[in-house]
Order: sequence, then C-alpha cells, then structure tokens
Amino acid sequence: MAEDSAPVAGVADGRKVGAREVGPADILDVMRMIPHRYPFLMVDRVVDIRLNESAVGIKNVSINEPHFQGHFPRQPVMPGVLIVESMAQTAAVLVVETLEGAAAGKLVYFMSVDEARFRKPVFPGDQLRVHVTKVKNRGPVWKFSGEAKVEGTLMAQATFTAMIMDD
Repeated sequence: MAEDSAPVAGVADGRKVGAREVGPADILDVMRMIPHRYPFLMVDRVVDIRLNESAVGIKNVSINEPHFQGHFPRQPVMPGVLIVESMAQTAAVLVVETLEGAAAGKLVYFMSVDEARFRKPVFPGDQLRVHVTKVKNRGPVWKFSGEAKVEGTLMAQATFTAMIMDD
C-alpha cells in the first residue's frame, strides 16, 4: 500500500474517531476549512491529522500553476515563499480540526517566519509532503515547525507563528 493511501490509525467510516486523530481531508474538506482558493490554495489534501499535535499535507506541484511562468521560465522552480505558505495552510487545517471547526474560514495572518531553510529546489511534477508540528499556542496565536519533503528528501523547513483573526 502506498504511503499516501495508508489508513490513519483510529479512523473508521467517519472522519472523527475518539479525541486524538481524524481521517484524511480531501480538497473539498480543505476548502471548507480554509478560505484560500486557486491560484493561492497550496495544499491539495491532508493525509494525517493528530489533533492539537501535527498534520501531513500534500501539495501536487503542477507546471500549470501561474508562478512558473516567471519563476523561472527555462527552469521552473516553486518559490520558497509558496512552500512556506503550504506549511501554513496545512497548519491551518490542523487548527480548524483541533478547534472542532470553530476557526473554519477565518483569516489567519503570519506573525513571523523564522529559521526558514531551503535545501533543494521543488520542480513541477513533484509531490510535496508537508509535515507540520504544533510548538505551542496561546489563545489565537499558534506556533509551528514545518518541513517540506519530496520522496522523503527534505526540501525546506521553517518555524512560523500565525494569529487567527475574529471576524
């Protein structure tokens, strides 16, 4: 069984079982949880969610994405800032699930991005696996560490803080 299609422990027919884990979130689930839309939706699905702890998101990198027209035309490379954005969007799905939907659709603003490292370029055709882990949260402020990998190879990493804004 492929790594992405492996069942999530503790998941039955429904999305939520117990208090610790929830099932995968497909693109429609993701779009219900976060307000981002094409061309700025940077997570296609979330394959593993451990409430209040961590999540793993998938970003299928396609040559059809508009940033590749200018970054760079002869050698298209996914911009590092968009890799960090995919980390933040995966983290946002984790927050919405952890708060049992109370944060669904709310705007989340970056407060800081620290220790960002870009190890290798990400190209069209790559599947980015985005691993985020909650470091801490206090009220509407959440801090995460993130890693982006392609076929198990670390491509980028960062620590970031964001705030959920009330309407």
